[in-house]
Amino acid sequence: MNNNSDLITLIQNNYHKFSKGQKAIAKFIIEHYEKAAFMTASKIGETVDVSESTVVRFASALGYSGFPELQKALHVLIKNKLTTVQRISLDENIKEDTEELHKRVLRNEINNIRSLMENLNAESLDKATELIFNANRIYILGLRTSFSLANYLGFYLDVILDNVKVLNNSGINSIFEQLIRIKEDDLLICISFPRYSNRSLDVVKFAKEQKSKILAITDTEASPFCTLSDVSLFAKSNIVSFVDSLVAPMCLLNSLIINLAIKEKDDIVQYFDRLEKLWDEYSEYSLYQQDI
Repeated sequence: MNNNSDLITLIQNNYHKFSKGQKAIAKFIIEHYEKAAFMTASKIGETVDVSESTVVRFASALGYSGFPELQKALHVLIKNKLTTVQRISLDENIKEDTEELHKRVLRNEINNIRSLMENLNAESLDKATELIFNANRIYILGLRTSFSLANYLGFYLDVILDNVKVLNNSGINSIFEQLIRIKEDDLLICISFPRYSNRSLDVVKFAKEQKSKILAITDTEASPFCTLSDVSLFAKSNIVSFVDSLVAPMCLLNSLIINLAIKEKDDIVQYFDRLEKLWDEYSEYSLYQQDI
């Protein structure tokens, strides 16, 4: 089943085939998909007064291998449709139990990192590394919450290379002004996670028109940036609350940075050796030592 982005339409088109219990489930999901995505099969059954097995059969009737696959499709759906206000309301049922909320957030991050560890594509990582080293100039794009990731990557790439520019969206047309000289032998690294920024998509399309190379750092192959990129790297960014999860994307960036550093180890050692001397000369860091 790969038509996750059109799940509601799929349910509506098959509605006439469902049993009475399945129709109750369908109605609930259509009207409350943002809540159903975070409920167990048992909880959905309890909510609409059907058995858990009826919920499982409903998922099978839609063509999914089981309820977990249906739940994944719901997650894909809400990534692109949930507003910030709707995300905040996801926590209504446990707002009195803050300990459980914090545990759920941490479990989500652990699962995201585990997924990254199990699915990290070493071949794609090497291709991304090659794109970076072969580029005449590197532009890094990350808007909204992804801007922090772009700055992080830019900081470390600037240690390894001397041709890096982080694009800053400080004005209406500022990104295009900064990118106007991008050429065929340049690279645009685009970092974007749901909800995907339309401005980011416009910038990537512009760079593609200039025949430059594109490296996408995003969440899944369903991301609109994948079809435009020469290489894509993926990290899960599941929704738990209104705060975007950036832990797994940050781990992915670390893997990319380390991959680059391995190939430029001698230069990096020399770079930091010079920096340490400058930091010491100008007292960049405190030498405070706690009394024992």
